[in-house]
Amino acid sequence: MTTAPVSAVILAAGEGSRMRSTRPKPLHMLCGRPMLLYVLDALSEVPLERVVVVVGHGAERVTKKVQELADPRIEFVEQRVQRGTGDALSVALTIFPDADPDDGDDLLVLPGDTPLLQPSTISALVALHQDADAAATVLSAELADPTGYGRVVRGREGRVARIVEERDASPEEAAITEVNTSIYCFRRSLLAPALRRLTPDNAQGEYYLTDVIGVLADAGYRVGSMVAPNPVETNGVNDRRQLATAEAVLRARTNARLLAEGVTMVDPTRTYVDTTVTIGADVTLFPGTLLQGRTVIGEGAEIGPDVHLVDTVVGPGARVQHTVARDAEVGADASVGPYAVLSPGDEVPDGAVTGPFYTAQRETHRD
Repeated sequence: MTTAPVSAVILAAGEGSRMRSTRPKPLHMLCGRPMLLYVLDALSEVPLERVVVVVGHGAERVTKKVQELADPRIEFVEQRVQRGTGDALSVALTIFPDADPDDGDDLLVLPGDTPLLQPSTISALVALHQDADAAATVLSAELADPTGYGRVVRGREGRVARIVEERDASPEEAAITEVNTSIYCFRRSLLAPALRRLTPDNAQGEYYLTDVIGVLADAGYRVGSMVAPNPVETNGVNDRRQLATAEAVLRARTNARLLAEGVTMVDPTRTYVDTTVTIGADVTLFPGTLLQGRTVIGEGAEIGPDVHLVDTVVGPGARVQHTVARDAEVGADASVGPYAVLSPGDEVPDGAVTGPFYTAQRETHRD
């Protein structure tokens, strides 16, 4: 798809104070996975030379978790002092070789808190950027209520002239409904010089990455834009309310995929399945089902109503109702519940019928 080498930088150094949590913001969970992993998923359709994650707050925890769960080739660089997104990208560039103006390498830049991004949107952004031979291309979104977002300001012939943060916008600029999503594709050879021209002369006293767009446009370089096909996928997660909203979208996507793969859901709005769960064909999920972690459901099984399984394996044809289980195993064609409790290590044999209020018997030993 691409005509020039592309790398990616994900900016995940922020503290995320509005989350009101000791957990680093990129590690907040969505449908069983840390939020940052969904941003990495969005890069899957672009052949990338390198992927660099800028970490800061909770750097060691973020690095360790991503190395554990994602591609081990991902690189990390730490922004030790939080001085804005422009500074964060400057820190990321320190681990890249100096760019040759003639090599045409491009760099995707994404925030670490946009878990709803679709791979097709990112690949389309790169294709548009390279087809136009642009210095920078901004992914924008049209919002009925742009409150809280930077506005895309256009100049002559509708070209992108600059991006202004809301707190720095004039009344006329604040009325603009096209907003910046903080997702860009840059020609890397032009990026470092533009970053050096940034100043913290703004309401936050920070180096804004958004100001690079104005620097490049003022220098006469082509700055393009692409409006996101669905503004929902560009939504950032800055607090618990937005986290819950993103979770609902991801769960709806997961349920739609499972339905297409042959899983029956009596009421999808009351069925909760983590993206880490594996479910076979012809499974029926009744209302109140919550499946989490590394749970595996075999073909033809019936789960629910009111079942909560975590890291549990259910064999083909089994029936589980009104049950709570963690790190347990249910054999093929077994019937569990109602009101059963399976603890870590419990195993229900193939074809067994537990009856109601089942709790596995455990041997006790006396010294």
